[in-house]
Amino acid sequence: MADVNVASVVPNDEGKEKFKTSEHVAFYRRQIQGPNRLYRTLFDSMVLSEDGARFDLIETNTQTKLLLILSPCKNNTIRIVIDELQPIKARYRVKDVITAEPPSERLRVEKQTKDYTTLSWSTGYHQARVWCFPFHIEILCEDEVRVTFNPENKLWFETLQDTKRQGAHTAIHTAEDNNLLWKETFGKFVDYKANGPSSVGADLRFHGFSHVYGLPEHADPLQLRDTTEGEPYRLYNLDVFAYDLKSPFGLYGSVPFVSAHSSNRTLGVFWLNASETFVNVNHSLIDDKGDSASPVKRRRVQPHTDLHWLSESGIIDCRVLLGPQPKQVFSQYAQLTGYQSLPPLFALGYHQCRWNYDDEADVTAVDAGFDLNKIPYDVIWLDIEHTDRKRYFTWDPALFPKPAELQRHLEKKKRKLVVISDPHIKLDPDWPLFCEARDSGHFVKDREGQIFKGSCWPGESCYLDFSNPATRAWYSRCFSLKNYKGSTSSLFVWNDMNEPSVFDGPEQTMPKDALHFGDWEHRDLHNLYGFYQQMATAEGLLTRSGGLHRPFVLSRSFFAGSQRFGAVWTGDNVATWDYLKISIPMVLSLSVAGIAFCGADVGGFVKDPTPELLVRWYQAGALQPFFRGHSANVTKRREPWLFGDEVTAVIRATIHQRYLLLPFWYTLFYWAHTTGLSPLRPLWVEFPKEEDTFTIDNEYMIGGALLACPITDPGVQQVQVLLPGSDEIWYDVQSLTAHKGGRTVCLPVTMETVPVFQRGGTIICRATGTGSCTADFQKQPLSLTVALNSQEVAGGELYLDDGYSFNYLDTKTFCLRRFKMDSGLLCSRAFSEEGSFDSDTVIRSVKIMGQKSTPSSVLLSVSGVVEKPAFNFDESCRILTLNNLNLRVVTDWEIQVHTDT
Repeated sequence: MADVNVASVVPNDEGKEKFKTSEHVAFYRRQIQGPNRLYRTLFDSMVLSEDGARFDLIETNTQTKLLLILSPCKNNTIRIVIDELQPIKARYRVKDVITAEPPSERLRVEKQTKDYTTLSWSTGYHQARVWCFPFHIEILCEDEVRVTFNPENKLWFETLQDTKRQGAHTAIHTAEDNNLLWKETFGKFVDYKANGPSSVGADLRFHGFSHVYGLPEHADPLQLRDTTEGEPYRLYNLDVFAYDLKSPFGLYGSVPFVSAHSSNRTLGVFWLNASETFVNVNHSLIDDKGDSASPVKRRRVQPHTDLHWLSESGIIDCRVLLGPQPKQVFSQYAQLTGYQSLPPLFALGYHQCRWNYDDEADVTAVDAGFDLNKIPYDVIWLDIEHTDRKRYFTWDPALFPKPAELQRHLEKKKRKLVVISDPHIKLDPDWPLFCEARDSGHFVKDREGQIFKGSCWPGESCYLDFSNPATRAWYSRCFSLKNYKGSTSSLFVWNDMNEPSVFDGPEQTMPKDALHFGDWEHRDLHNLYGFYQQMATAEGLLTRSGGLHRPFVLSRSFFAGSQRFGAVWTGDNVATWDYLKISIPMVLSLSVAGIAFCGADVGGFVKDPTPELLVRWYQAGALQPFFRGHSANVTKRREPWLFGDEVTAVIRATIHQRYLLLPFWYTLFYWAHTTGLSPLRPLWVEFPKEEDTFTIDNEYMIGGALLACPITDPGVQQVQVLLPGSDEIWYDVQSLTAHKGGRTVCLPVTMETVPVFQRGGTIICRATGTGSCTADFQKQPLSLTVALNSQEVAGGELYLDDGYSFNYLDTKTFCLRRFKMDSGLLCSRAFSEEGSFDSDTVIRSVKIMGQKSTPSSVLLSVSGVVEKPAFNFDESCRILTLNNLNLRVVTDWEIQVHTDT
């Protein structure tokens, strides 16, 4: 827990007691207290189709019938859907998250007995064994059970009802006041349930796995903990100021995805449900007979992990991703929910934000301060105070009288402005935008069918119903240059408070019985609200540019699939060392769940960091995908040059190093965009067989080439860094010292030290020189750093395009180069025949680390012309350097290193 002692920025905030724990949630109590229902599979109901198989299930006590659909897919996933067989009305099914259903595989019966039916598909490598009684499903890989659905008979499905029928439930729920089935009270709030109880739940077992990851967003270690003795993980998007640390409590976003990893296999489970969801995790050891393992049996036990999913409404729609390796699981998940959008290049630079920069003069002064102190940055941000009385799409006429002129001033320097746009709309009958939204039916309604009203920053507000496609389209049009007066094409958007935050609502959010488009209750789609706003905002910026330019949208709230629309951050953190430390597993957890463009507020949103903490946070933030300094209005100003020359110098160098690495970051985002593999990766993703890496979350990989271990403690003079892989070589990026892998090294550090190591066998491309923003660094020459492995081999890629348009997709205007060194020959070739990009960018220098033999000569060959470039070889550290080169990135070339041996 974090003892931060900070006053909330939210008016009249009652503190943590306003949030529920699991004991306050009736559907959770019902499912946990049971009794478990036993279902029987009716094998004579089986129907095979081109999309899979369907069965009827019957509950032995109530005779309630459910429909089971099994659908294996060609991308090594299998979908398990359970719904009511004959519902009185359709139950909510999540839309817009799955980008495209993968092509289905045809099932065939391999074996059928009175107890089970075994189904296989494709080559038969995977099978699904459906058991009759009690119902459960075993998913097999190579004839070995890997996943079991419903192993402990926790399948739970409350059917919808028309009217209050207390007698139908009395026998089942004797342990609880039956009124809670139809209304639930928390504090002063009453939640009326028009269709009665509607919760669903199921358990899954990962056989042979004791490490599971995912379920963002929680301020908790990367590896999911056993919840047997504590609170479950909660997935319910909430505005939680200065959140507790090391807690499974729900925060701003929810991704119901878990990855299970062992040394020989990786699997995933995606539970597609947008209502309030709890997940219990239980790590166990069992022997061959299924008994709990005693210490003397440890040698012949198999670990397993059980996940118990409990959701308030909807259907059961569960996807099992069969891997079998980490990168394949991430690809399978991206094929379902979409790939990370390729951000415009400027978005990977440094962002400067404060709640709030006072006025136009303040913004231009801060902008000039970066130039004066020679610190590059790309984007300056404006919070709610820039608006006219908290009315979004407006400007305060006194503080920001000439917003377009301000944006043009920044654009001349190739910099951008980001402004905030929250989902609440000030209830103001004199404001045309409010009237248009009201008259067009774009607001969420209360349970009586009237416009829902709640309190947020403007005071009494109404909330846009982004689940309505017509509302999203209307909102998107609000961003047009014609409608958004004072905006220009260099203005981008920040969606905040979109959990949604309602100051006077239950748990500071919207009542669950509020009504959305299609008469769906808010309880059904709560976790999708921010997802839909970010979607509408991204579509608005895309429409504004006529489909030509990539949007940039930051959102605080998110769901599975939000990666398609932009970036997220970890919310209202605090300027303490513990919050800096927890930011790393938080962004790793997001990355594991496909949200690749993520980061934490550098310096902490509230409280004032010490200079040392600020420096260390900049160093950590520069090694995360989204890099933004952000602070609240109650904090002291903290622009990078306000802490003395020494601190300014270190922060300048840190940000400068970020800009030099932009070619590498941009290439990683290209791979995320095309393969689903996030730029930030836990060590086990790159070293899947090394069990020492499975619990590490204070260091991580950036791509496959860099290992980062940010310093997150005060007064540190040395750090311990695990360098995986006994056959690996690791090169300290700052000292260029080579270290053998498979051990922990002790590294002395100063305030300037950022522990980063380049992996042997990789090649990294960096920018050179200086500049004031990404546009400047785009024009700079490049350098190659070749880190040879023990076989003196290395490889890497570089992706280039114009940095802002969709030409890379529409006309294949991009450049993807492959660099490879083997047997002393360094080559540059096109990665594939696809794509072409006319670029004058050149490689000016090449540094080869780990060159074992002393070179006798070096030959450079370009288009058949051979030269002998000058070179320098440092025998003490085995580094070969070639400077003053002029190698065009888009052309093929070779460098041959000759030795006497």
